[in-house]
Amino acid sequence: MGPASRRHRRARDRSARRARALAALIALALGLLAAARPGAAAAPATLEVFVKPGCTHCDRAKAWLGELHKRRPDLELVLHDVSADPAARARLVARAEADGVLAAVPAFVVGDRLAVGFDGPATTGAMVEAWLDDDERRLDVISLPWLGEVRVGDAGLLGFTVVVGLVDGFNPCAMWVLMFLLGLLVNVRSRKKMALIAGTFVTVSGIAYYLFMAAWLGAFLAIGVARWLQVALGLVALGVGAIHVKDGVVPAHGPSLSIPAAAKPRIYARVRRIVQAEDLRGALIATLALAIMVNLVELLCTAGLPALYTQILTAQDLPGWQHHAYLALYIVAYMFDDALMVTIAVVTLRRHKLQERGGRVLQLVSGGVMLVLGLVLIVRPELLSFR
Repeated sequence: MGPASRRHRRARDRSARRARALAALIALALGLLAAARPGAAAAPATLEVFVKPGCTHCDRAKAWLGELHKRRPDLELVLHDVSADPAARARLVARAEADGVLAAVPAFVVGDRLAVGFDGPATTGAMVEAWLDDDERRLDVISLPWLGEVRVGDAGLLGFTVVVGLVDGFNPCAMWVLMFLLGLLVNVRSRKKMALIAGTFVTVSGIAYYLFMAAWLGAFLAIGVARWLQVALGLVALGVGAIHVKDGVVPAHGPSLSIPAAAKPRIYARVRRIVQAEDLRGALIATLALAIMVNLVELLCTAGLPALYTQILTAQDLPGWQHHAYLALYIVAYMFDDALMVTIAVVTLRRHKLQERGGRVLQLVSGGVMLVLGLVLIVRPELLSFR
């Protein structure tokens, strides 16, 4: 077999591997969509109420139930007239005996909890509503290809924040400038200067990213949780994710969200000025300017996951300080890989390049996460509720 044939075969094998990776991501997305079919949706919270005619407390309870249903239209409310339904009366008596209480009406059943009597909306009503809130917090289970049954809420908002932040941080758009900067700083042969300059770049980038995400958060909080916005963001995420996946499979063709080639010479020139600066203060000021410039240039490449995450965070109904605490945690996770790269470079004083193949893998991972989150936001947004 000649050299040309071998090159052709290697190229064909690479294309086949990328096609398989793309097919795997599409299968994952389709599996999630199949799991989200209407019949697979989680049932709404159910409240059973046992009443009978001529009961004054039952009439007061029914009036409160009318107000409750206005506030919670998704609530499945089931009324049982124990005077007309012997089976319902027998079930109430059995439940009351099991709980060691006297069977009486009105009675309220939420899951395995029973409340007998109705003192008023502020007492019995508040207790029943708290039970309904607990019932609605139950975890949903979806079936994903290869992963089997997965409880989406198991990790909680903390784990979700860390995972999405880490994935966002490994975006090659956010890494290549730092890798280039570290590669030139190695020539300085000064761990202190290298750590100060690279550390400044990472810190300023993190602060700029935090401000960028805080702006997203403020906008979403002002708009509020709206279904049209969830669908719109989900569709945008599908488009952005598809482009990232495409960049991971066939980077040289079609639209791309990578940093424009026209902007790279300016970035290269700024990095070289930092390394060649005669005094450390001047180098740090130039580094600050570079970090801000890079974050502005790479907005299109990195905006997808921050927009999705802040919209999901907005829907959690948290106090303002907790919103920003989670943003700070996201930034810590986002900066983890950069901090790791800086630490390795400072300790070893060796160059480490982001190879093309590694960059494509990162593009596939980032695109795949956006595809899945976009689908969930469109068809099963309740799976992204961690309340």
